[in-house]
Amino acid sequence: MLAALDAGATEPLTPEGLADWQARDAASRPRPTVRELRADGRFDVEELRVPGSGEGAQVTLVSARPAGLTGPLPLLYYLHGGGMVSGNAWSVLPRVLREWALPLGLAVVSVEYRLAPRARYLEPVADCLAGLLWAAERADGLGLDPDRFVLGGKSAGGGLAAALALLTRDRGGPPTIGQLLLSPMLDDRNDSFSAHQMAGADPWDRVSNATAWGALLGDRHGAADVSPYVAAARATDLCGLPPAYLEVGSAETFRDEVVAYADALWRAGGDAELHVWPGAFHGFDTVAPQATLSQDAREARLRWLRRVVGR
Repeated sequence: MLAALDAGATEPLTPEGLADWQARDAASRPRPTVRELRADGRFDVEELRVPGSGEGAQVTLVSARPAGLTGPLPLLYYLHGGGMVSGNAWSVLPRVLREWALPLGLAVVSVEYRLAPRARYLEPVADCLAGLLWAAERADGLGLDPDRFVLGGKSAGGGLAAALALLTRDRGGPPTIGQLLLSPMLDDRNDSFSAHQMAGADPWDRVSNATAWGALLGDRHGAADVSPYVAAARATDLCGLPPAYLEVGSAETFRDEVVAYADALWRAGGDAELHVWPGAFHGFDTVAPQATLSQDAREARLRWLRRVVGR
């Protein structure tokens, strides 16, 4: 898998190049239409605009499920990746629907949260919470089983899912039964051994990571009191969280922060399944989807999801 690293590598994201990087990323990341997501009738898909956290604010949700399935269905509440500075709720859905929703009969809600640097500090997780509250309050009408909500996300989305699990625990709901954390972006301090070890090698390296966290946190970046609702690794109490699936590559910037978070969950008496994929870098299964390791990772995620939702 390390041999594919050069194929996935890009120039590091820097503060000076952020605007250009975002423009190139948006151009290279196709955003399918609702009609395309329906895939000739295989899926029921609709866009929903729901109240956000501020006066007059709205959050866009993309709701999808295999066609013909009626509720109540388990829900995978999914948060896209992109380092908090890029990505969208639509482009992740073809894969999420194909790999999880179709084989398990899941409903999926993908969240279009605000991106840094326009969005700062708690605004992205506030968008994610607003959408989750809305879905939970209307579970019956949406054909959802409110007792089988799973939070999930990759990279920045994985970090937001972990933060959202903490936030909903502390607010007393909505209840969730699992958190699917794929190479999650957990620690703004960016100072682990793996962050230094993989500098200039991982496609998402320490420079890119610092740039993204700086775009989100602004003057708060590096402060001692950054909220765990932004950077879940800052949490000092991990008791009472839903079971977690965590994965990361051994050749990845996030390796050590993900392993540390799994260890902290275990020390708090929690349930965590950790996979450290040997030789894998950030986004390995996107760059090399047919690699045996990528197939193993997909199978492990599916098994965990199947067990958690009872499918």
